Amino acid sequence: GSKTKHLEQPPSLCFGRPDLTMPHGQACKALVAGTAMAGSLAFLAPGTAPGSSVARTPSGSANTKATKAGGCAPVVLAAMGASAVGAARRQRVKTSKARTTTRAVVDDFEDVCEQTGVTLSRYCIELANRGKIDEDLNSIFNSIREAAKVIAKLVNTAPLQQAELLGLQGEINVQGEDQKKLDVITNDVFKNALRYTGKLGTLASEEEDEPVDGSVGGSEAIPLLSDEFADTGKYICVFDPLDGSSNVDAGIPVGTIFGVFEEPSPAECELPADLSKGLSDEQQRCLAGTLQPGKSLVAAGYVLYSASTELVLTFGQGVVGFTLDTSIGEFVMTRPSIQIPPRGKIYSANTGNIGEWDQPMREYIETIRAGKGQTETPYSLRYIGSMVGDIHRTLLYGGIFAYPADNKNQDGKLRLLYEGAPMSFIMEQAGGKAITGHSRVLDIPPVGVHQRVPVILGSAEDVEECKKFFDESNDPALKARCEKRLQGLAA
Repeated sequence: GSKTKHLEQPPSLCFGRPDLTMPHGQACKALVAGTAMAGSLAFLAPGTAPGSSVARTPSGSANTKATKAGGCAPVVLAAMGASAVGAARRQRVKTSKARTTTRAVVDDFEDVCEQTGVTLSRYCIELANRGKIDEDLNSIFNSIREAAKVIAKLVNTAPLQQAELLGLQGEINVQGEDQKKLDVITNDVFKNALRYTGKLGTLASEEEDEPVDGSVGGSEAIPLLSDEFADTGKYICVFDPLDGSSNVDAGIPVGTIFGVFEEPSPAECELPADLSKGLSDEQQRCLAGTLQPGKSLVAAGYVLYSASTELVLTFGQGVVGFTLDTSIGEFVMTRPSIQIPPRGKIYSANTGNIGEWDQPMREYIETIRAGKGQTETPYSLRYIGSMVGDIHRTLLYGGIFAYPADNKNQDGKLRLLYEGAPMSFIMEQAGGKAITGHSRVLDIPPVGVHQRVPVILGSAEDVEECKKFFDESNDPALKARCEKRLQGLAA
């Protein structure tokens, strides 16, 4: 008989962008209608029909009890009420839990909803309660989850809104690549969602010429709602908001790649207050030093936008996968423990450049496709041209993915911080391996935010076989390039 209070989301606060217009506005409306951003309060929508959930008694019998939520997944509306958020936080007792290293077993989760299973939000809450991640990291993944939903919606509706979403933006990013309209839009979605967690010190993106201050300021673009949103950044997030965007006009699978580092304490670099104005060479080198090699990642993942939207992540304790259930607006666990097969039968690489590759890589590919490798079985070529799609297939079926160096790009083309390192971290957590040729990808310290590296990753036995070709090579220049990367020097 009690009435449920309802607060509407002011449209001007969607991702903190009062100037949002189509198509950004559509994405924000979709988010506000069905989900709650990290740091916001969720309220039941008025008129929600009562539902029922089934709870099991100790004896195993079903006990039906009414809920106001309408089944297992209540409809929620995001309300960024600054004063309410502050009051809620003040009431919460903050505790510091030491992280544990044992893996969370999903079968141990209690009271799992039979209709939805284990959602991503439930999974993160369980890990936080068990001391495997802290509340700050949980908050960051809340925002990643919501941003992924918005990007999935944009990718799916792009063919219907070609003028607004498809084609070139007319600008070139720091890598010298033409930016697609969706590159810019998805970068804004991901960046603004993350900044409102208040838990990030720095953001680095493929689409940003310079690193971005992860804290929330009082600018017109990102208005400061409350001091509660201005926490000290504890983490550094690196991401490629839309990998494979050159394929999006053709409807080919694309994806988002992200990694999270813990920020060193305290910041040792004297950086300008406004990072958007650019950094000197010395400041760039200092900032890169704070980002650390990939082996220092505390979390990484990717989102594949294809026939379904899948989110794969690791907190350094194995790899799990979730699929977006659009009927309830939640990522639901569908792959509780992803383990790459130790050996595969597929190689994934752009063999159009094989004549330009380093000799060890060229010989390895020619050997396995002719069936003269260790398995004596010919390998099949499968190549989409979208890193997330190719690696997702490799992770599930086994085999090897390669974007090696060539005569034109002696350091490869994939970026270390937000492509090579996160994907290598995921692959190793799933039982695979990742190398540049002679060395391990995760051991390479960055020397620049957009540094490139060769990447060869996949099933452990396949990568080991490939590495033997490099180890047996007598090319001193090739070995010297690998040694320079490991020493933190530009190759």
